[in-house]
Parts: sequence; C-alpha cells; structure tokens
Amino acid sequence: MTESLSARAWNEMFERPGVPRDLYAPLFSQLSSLQPAELRQRADQLSRTFRDRGVTFAHAGEERPFPLDLIPRLIAAREWDLLQRGIAQRVHALERFLDDVYGEGWAFHEGVIPRAVITSSPHYCRPAHGVVASNGVRIMVSGIDLVRDEHGTFRVLEDNVRIPSGVSYVIENRRAMTQSAAALFGDYRVQPVDEYPSRLLHALRAAAPRLTDDPVIVVLSPGVHNAAYFEHVLLARMMGVELVEGPDLVCRSNFVFMRTTQGERPVHVIYRRVDDEWLDPVQFRPDSIIGVAGLTNAARAGNVALANNLGNGVADDKLVYSYVPDLIRFYLHEEPLLDNVETFRLEGDAVREDVLSSLHEFVVKPVDGSGGRDIIIGPHATNEQLERARAAITASPRQWIAQRPVALSTHPTLVGDELGARHVDLRPFAVNDGREVWVLPGGLTRVALNEGELIVNSSKGGGSKDTWVLNDRLPNEPASTVVTGRAPRSLARGRQHDQLPPQDSEQ
Repeated sequence: MTESLSARAWNEMFERPGVPRDLYAPLFSQLSSLQPAELRQRADQLSRTFRDRGVTFAHAGEERPFPLDLIPRLIAAREWDLLQRGIAQRVHALERFLDDVYGEGWAFHEGVIPRAVITSSPHYCRPAHGVVASNGVRIMVSGIDLVRDEHGTFRVLEDNVRIPSGVSYVIENRRAMTQSAAALFGDYRVQPVDEYPSRLLHALRAAAPRLTDDPVIVVLSPGVHNAAYFEHVLLARMMGVELVEGPDLVCRSNFVFMRTTQGERPVHVIYRRVDDEWLDPVQFRPDSIIGVAGLTNAARAGNVALANNLGNGVADDKLVYSYVPDLIRFYLHEEPLLDNVETFRLEGDAVREDVLSSLHEFVVKPVDGSGGRDIIIGPHATNEQLERARAAITASPRQWIAQRPVALSTHPTLVGDELGARHVDLRPFAVNDGREVWVLPGGLTRVALNEGELIVNSSKGGGSKDTWVLNDRLPNEPASTVVTGRAPRSLARGRQHDQLPPQDSEQ
C-alpha cells in the first residue's frame, strides 16, 4: 500500500524519470553538474549555518537544529497568483464566519452549518463574545496548509487560524540559502520573504485601540519550553517590540501594563503565542501561571487588542473545515478558488457505516488535533491501529473526520549522500490588517524525511525546504498580489510541569 500511494504522487521536479519540468530545468542542470560530495558539503554548510544561528525546534523533548534541505521548491508566478487569491478568499470567509459565530449566527439560521457543530467544538469560546480588535480583525495571522494531489492540483488540507507557527523558518531558510547556496539562485528571479515582519508590525498597529497614536506592542510567549520559542524571539526582535511572558504583564481596571525596570508601561496590542485555555486564569484554567489574569475583560473593554483573537479555534476545527466551501459561497457569494480534500463527516449513520466498513481506504483525523497527532492513514495502518480508530469513531463520531487519501506530491531531497523523492506539503502565511490580506510569497514547505512517510509535521521529525515563488510573469500579464476589502458585516513557564501547555501546542 505504501508503494502504491507514493507511486501515484505528483513529482514536483520531474515530468518523467530524468526529464525535468520546464520550471526546474535550470536548477536541474546546476544540480546535475555537482558531484555527490559537493552536494553533501553544501548541505553540511547549511546545517552549520542553522546551528550557528540557533535555528531550532523542540522535538521529543530535545532542542534540535531545524533540518533544511538543500534542494529548493519552485512555484511559478501564475500558479502562485491563484494560490494567494484562494488563500485570501478563505481568510475573508473565515473572518466573516467568526464574526457570525460570536454574533448574529446567520449561517445557522440559513442552514449553512448546524449550530451544534460549533457549540460541540472543543474550541468554542463563550468568553470570545464581544472581544474583537478595533479594526474588526480576528484572524491577523493564518497558516493555510496546502497539498498537491496526484493530478498536480493544489488542495487545502487544513486551516490554522489560532496561533500558526513556522514563519520564522521561512525567513531563516531564505537567509541560510542565500549565504550557503547562492549559486542556485543564478537562473531565477525569486520573490523575497523579508517583508513579513514589517507587514505583521503594520497589522498589529492597525489593531490597536482607537485614539492610540503610538501603540505599545508585545509578543506574549509561554517561555523557553515552548516548541516555537525560537520563532517568538525572532519575530519580536525583527519587529523591534518586547518579548514578554505572563508574569511580565498585569491587568488593572481593565488596562494592561508591562513591568519594566523604569516602571509600568501601558500595553495596547498583544501578539499572543499562548493557547486560549492558558491565556487568562480568570476565564479559563485557574492553574495557568503563563497567562495574565483579567486579560479577557481588558480586551472586551477595548483597551487591548489580541492577535490572534480568542475563540478562533472553531474556524480550524476539522469538522468546520468540511463546511468552508459553503461558507465562502454564503458570505462572499463566490465559488472557492481552492478545493478541499474530499472529506466525510461521520455523524450520519450511513456515511459512518460506509467509512467503517472500509476504514483501511481512508485517512481519519481527530477534529481538534494538531502536529499530526493521532492521524491514522488507513492504507499504511496496522490492524490494531484500525481497530482503535474504529472504536474511537464509534464512541464519538463528532470528534473525527475521514478523508480520501491524497498521495502528497514528492520532491527530490538530499538524505544522507543520495537524492530521493520525499513527500511535501506547503504552509503559506497570510497577514490581515483589516484592509487587505497579504500572503507571504512561498511559505513553509515541510518535507517528510523518511521514505514513504506522509506526515510532514516538524513535531514528527520532518524538515523543510526553501520555497521560491518566481517572478516569471510576462511583461503585459496582470498581477494580483492581494485581495482587498471585507464582505458586508450584515452577514453577519511555569514552576510545575503539569502547569505547562503541550510542547507542540502551536499549530
């Protein structure tokens, strides 16, 4: 089964064995001129660059250099134009949906999505009612995971609109590649990625409470034990704002202050990298010592903006994911530009029985999972794994979805001293400032380093590739780099380990 899935996968570089796609022909020519020892030498130099810069990710309780593969992934400008428009469309629809969930509930009244799907979601957050930034943005940063199917078509695999992580590796990957593999860029004009911190800072400023001329912005981190702590540090430094932890902040009379050596300073915008349940011990977990007591009420009073907003998790619940194409049609009156992977809801008896009768033919996922946890890939699963999945689905159908297996596309990857095909996905990052949704050119290509492995997450030991979006547009060909506007509003760390959030809680 493993071989049959991989055999159907779209190869990003090659049309057929030994024949590169036109986009890759110059890169293939360069790589073909290098001896295996030269490839290994350049790859080792990349690793040293990452190690020297402290680019790490916590895996299995150990801080490790984040693996970066030498061979970049290429995306043509015209294809990227479709992807970024489809991502922006999706973000706009999910923004409208969250407004609706914590507002009038028009989608429930019109029968687009059952209200029970939301109220039964583990991420539905009642305290989020009435909490929104001054510019109305709930999803400032999103990471929309894409896969290319067997026909070469990009599909959305899942939405990440809580606290998506990984953009720091996009920035560092490019920096390392330009230092250690500059020659590979010779035949290409590659769109830069270094605009991201300024775009994010602009969006954070735009979310500040009204009448705040010079907002104080902070990045709130759970601390050094978090798997994405490197990213928290990097983004705070590149934006020129303070990196803080819960004990550094205090709420008083629904205002937030930061403790400094010069006394307390008011805080107006918090880019938080702490999950909802740990964010405010008054509203959520009372045992949290990494949150800030009273933060929710301060945000509800409009005195501080939270990015991303509370309660966003209902929008990336994987059961809600199956409704997103209908939500796009309902809120935006448009057809989806990017299709979902074919997905089956298991609450209906007939569908559930069909799936359970041939469970080995499906991928089953928990609706609130992240980091690849508890996913069962039917064609690869053992009988014991399938039986456990069958029992879990039968006991709680709402907590699971089934999907048609997609043979994620493959890309040549240097493993040891040899190049081999490895499965990849793509996580583009989008920033919403309330006026436009800007999509970072390329995003994070994650690669499963083990042969045949379909779970590419960093928390599962995967690596990454530098993703090149090419400026190969014809001179008279129109470009569309952002999607602007919003749909009408009428449619409408700690001292004890057991007090710490999960190490890979970020998405």
